[in-house]
Amino acid sequence: MAQVRKYLIAGNWKMNKTASDGADLIKGIIQEVGEQTEVGVAVCPPFTGLETAAEILEGVNNISLGAQNMHPEPEGAYTGEISAAMLRTLYVSFVILGHSERREYFGESDAFINQKVLAALESNLKPILCVGETLEQREDGHTLSVVSRQVNEGLKDVPKDKADQVVIAYEPIWAIGTGKTATPEMAQEVHGEIRSILVQLFGEATAKKIRILYGGSMKPANADELLAMKDIDGGLIGGASLDAKSFGKLVSSALAASRATA
Repeated sequence: MAQVRKYLIAGNWKMNKTASDGADLIKGIIQEVGEQTEVGVAVCPPFTGLETAAEILEGVNNISLGAQNMHPEPEGAYTGEISAAMLRTLYVSFVILGHSERREYFGESDAFINQKVLAALESNLKPILCVGETLEQREDGHTLSVVSRQVNEGLKDVPKDKADQVVIAYEPIWAIGTGKTATPEMAQEVHGEIRSILVQLFGEATAKKIRILYGGSMKPANADELLAMKDIDGGLIGGASLDAKSFGKLVSSALAASRATA
């Protein structure tokens, strides 16, 4: 079966690494990733590290820069916030939106996240829209309904001609930073459901182009099995993205999976 979508391995550094520490990490990642271009690679440092990261990545064509959040308004009295235009001036390509930590700690709603998705697309940023259920929701059998709501609400009013710029990241909240991982089959069930929602929203041809990443403790030990699943198109990586060698191994796993489906 020919591969339709290019795998993406994106590192979410969260609130880790000063600008200088991040510079060292990126230099290590550049070495580990090498010259390959078959797998998309992105690093998402904190805001304070973006400018330094952009300088190091200038001329590096196979690693993109991402941000961890943004405000939907273009400018204004929003103390502590960052706009899409500010990210664009630093050559940011991706922006993580709706991460479970933003939803939980900062009370972000589906409607607010949707505003961000639309604003990102308007500014030619590729949103990585995060969705996922808590352990309680999974145990109560609500996984698919929760994820369905988050996908539908998060992508509301996204124009069909821009939909393939969106990346979805499924992150079972109970598996983030806990060392627990959904089995490949559990992950694929949700990814398959997300794909069917995308078909309903945008039609089959567009839905086939949209990448769905797995974001619940993917690491070198489990990456091969997860990436072998039909609808898992890469990973949104937390802890393993803070070590260049671990992150490089995940890119290698995606490369192997890509070649296996070529």
